[in-house]
Amino acid sequence: MNTPRAIDANLARCESCAQLCKLTDGDRGQCPRCGSAVSLRYRHSLQRTLALCLASIFLLIPANTLPIMTVNNLGNGQPDTIMSGVIRLWQADLAAIAAIVFIASILVPILKLLALILLMCVVKMRLRLSSDQCTRLYRFVHLIGRWSMLDLFMISILVSVVGLGNIASVDAGPGATAFAAVVILTMLAANCFDPRLIWDLEEND
Repeated sequence: MNTPRAIDANLARCESCAQLCKLTDGDRGQCPRCGSAVSLRYRHSLQRTLALCLASIFLLIPANTLPIMTVNNLGNGQPDTIMSGVIRLWQADLAAIAAIVFIASILVPILKLLALILLMCVVKMRLRLSSDQCTRLYRFVHLIGRWSMLDLFMISILVSVVGLGNIASVDAGPGATAFAAVVILTMLAANCFDPRLIWDLEEND
């Protein structure tokens, strides 16, 4: 026996005020409480998620190849990419910090993109994967998303704190802008994906 679903009764939840709305005209309507647009499923969820993921993949190249910051000491400075910064931290016997930067700045964005692409493939190609496992993977993507900002947070602190003119300073590089764009786009991609599509597959089988 299938579990009753809100979509079968044309009920949709307003994303603005959480009001449960009865849709009488197709799969879209208007919330009677706040007037916001309401739909049974996110409109063009897969297309938007795919577009944001592709943009993130494209921006990963400058984010990892361009300098993310430059540490100036007595007028001399050497620009560092994310990976070169990790290597310098490792060589300075700061293995724990190097591991944190590597995980937050390189591993997490790649894992998020791979997870979102896998979830889209599950919905579009109807891959035989457990709906429960896919939902847990989606929650994991949301959980780790915020930690991608750790590197940018560290740079912003260094730029604001280390400002001693020609003696010592830290300047953010173009790689930081590209990396920030990757983080924002992957977070938007995760928000655009509708996890209810995963469970719709199970009900339609």
